[in-house]
Amino acid sequence: MPTSTSVHVSARVNAFSYAIRNIVAEAKKVEAEGRAVRYLNIGDPVQFGFRTPPHLIEAVERAMRDGHNGYVPSAGIEPARMAVADEYARRGMPVGADRVVVTQGTSEGIELALSVLADPGDEVLVPTPTYPLYTAVLAKIGARAVYYRTDPDRDWQPDLDDIRRQTSSATRAIVVIDPNNPTGAVYPERTRRALIDFADRAGLTILADEVYGDVAFDGPAPLLGSLAPDAPIISFSSLSKAFLAPGWRTGWLVVSACRRLDEVLAGVRKMADGRLCSPGPMQYAIAPALGGDRSHQAAFAAALRDRAALTTTRLRAIPGMSCVAPRAAFYAMPKVELPTGLTDRDYVLELLRATGILCVYGSGFGMPAEDGYFRIVFLETPERLGAVYDDMAGFTHGFLNR
Repeated sequence: MPTSTSVHVSARVNAFSYAIRNIVAEAKKVEAEGRAVRYLNIGDPVQFGFRTPPHLIEAVERAMRDGHNGYVPSAGIEPARMAVADEYARRGMPVGADRVVVTQGTSEGIELALSVLADPGDEVLVPTPTYPLYTAVLAKIGARAVYYRTDPDRDWQPDLDDIRRQTSSATRAIVVIDPNNPTGAVYPERTRRALIDFADRAGLTILADEVYGDVAFDGPAPLLGSLAPDAPIISFSSLSKAFLAPGWRTGWLVVSACRRLDEVLAGVRKMADGRLCSPGPMQYAIAPALGGDRSHQAAFAAALRDRAALTTTRLRAIPGMSCVAPRAAFYAMPKVELPTGLTDRDYVLELLRATGILCVYGSGFGMPAEDGYFRIVFLETPERLGAVYDDMAGFTHGFLNR
């Protein structure tokens, strides 16, 4: 007789958490009860009416029709890697194409780098709030995420003193997300230089998540590596956000010219061999994206700037709520002054059930649950965002005065 015992599931599954997606299960319950849900949890511009530039679609279609549908080199096709290297050189971080690896979105690049840099028990400094993929991957590989503080009273800038306190002999790398998801912060040059100087003295590799660099409201943000081209920096970016093609899963990691990272680069390329390659036809859009018409980015950034201003103004007008103004991307991290004994998750789930508005609780990004932070994606049209904030204001008044 077959056994009825459940098949063993590894312990790493319980350690793996990704709140941005996990909370969708709660939204599906609300939809099953007949209520419409307004999904403001995932930063996908295409889902909100923004369109991939036609010349990129044409490049992918041409590649498919020309027969480029098989495996490609694991590090990526040469024209794509050369285009990335040229882009980085133009922006002040010169590297050869041999130091570029094309990845399945920024997410795969992050996982490859962390897998090479950190052994089980090692530590990696990550900002709080953070993008939760970092902590999820570290949990999966058995390494430890150590949070360093960013300060909402200083526009979510990193707390250098706290970074020093959190660094130990087990620390292997520091994650710098700039422009930032989930806060929309952009770091000034003095902060960037301080982070580079600290990492150099501590012997740490910087993992520079720069995927939102081209959608900063005041113009493209400089590459971190442009301030110190020989510093030990691994930069990540992709076509997902600034080029409006998240579903293509086409990104890259760039290992700086620092010779100390040569073995890391070799390790990344070895790990990349194991998954064969990232999607081939989409790689043919990288050169046209980076070397061609980018006029859509100015219009996209202007639309985001308007939505950010609306979001900041409306959320600050809600009694009991505060919000630091974002300066890039399409996220805000407001804070609600919670009644004693309640958590950010209580607020977010009750908001969902009462209004159909789906956000993500701040503790999913590493914030203390009692602090009352949550992340909202403001990609919707201004008219629909206005309706969201009307409903949020009404709900919040009842939530805080019950």
